[in-house]
Amino acid sequence: MKVGRITVSDRASAGVYADRGGPEIEAVVREFLGNSAVFEPLIVPDEVDKISAALRKFADELKCDMVITTGGTGISARDVTPEATRAVLEKELPGFGEAMRMRSFARVPTAILARALAGTRGACLIVNLPGRPSAIRECLEILAPAIREGLAHLRGENPHEEKFDKR
Repeated sequence: MKVGRITVSDRASAGVYADRGGPEIEAVVREFLGNSAVFEPLIVPDEVDKISAALRKFADELKCDMVITTGGTGISARDVTPEATRAVLEKELPGFGEAMRMRSFARVPTAILARALAGTRGACLIVNLPGRPSAIRECLEILAPAIREGLAHLRGENPHEEKFDKR
């Protein structure tokens, strides 16, 4: 399984501080998909064209099964990850963002300001996550079952098919 992970941050892309979100994505994804995941990491600034180009490259050229972004999902002027993502999606999956906001809202009432979304481009699942490592873990844990099933559908597998011989 090839997983692209994109950290969207002006400061991390400029080397002002270390990327903590990307490594957290890898740690959590390995917990629910296993150690067979191979990661393609990238850090980009908060710019629509650079984020969109990275998503297209990971989905179309590198043939990633999934691309997960972290950062840029708030409401400040530089938070443009959802706009960049929406520009490349073929199918939007609004339930992902809804689930993340509902889960986070139970603990942090301002979580409803988050604008993370998800969708597909070809056979690639794309998911936007918040930038805080604790929020990355919280959101990926709630999304794990849907991610597993979504990846199976995108591979043309029937996730509900029994995997054992009934003889």
